[in-house]
Amino acid sequence: MSIPFIILSIVFIVGCVALVGSILLQKKRSAGGMGSIAGMGNVTDSYWDKNKGRSAEGTLEKMTEIGAVLLAVLAVLLCIV
Repeated sequence: MSIPFIILSIVFIVGCVALVGSILLQKKRSAGGMGSIAGMGNVTDSYWDKNKGRSAEGTLEKMTEIGAVLLAVLAVLLCIV
């Protein structure tokens, strides 16, 4: 095993743990899958729903999405190395 492979593997494992942690920290959705199918997913348009991107919850969602993309890129890099 080469040094870059070991370093990328360690970063990948730490990234996986961080991604799982960020997913577990997110707020649960009350509507669930059936709410989005039945059209009940976006019934309330409250102040918090409209300004969610500025809150800690919105920031956590953005960081989770960015982390997932970076983890996928890292997985491809691991396959190449």
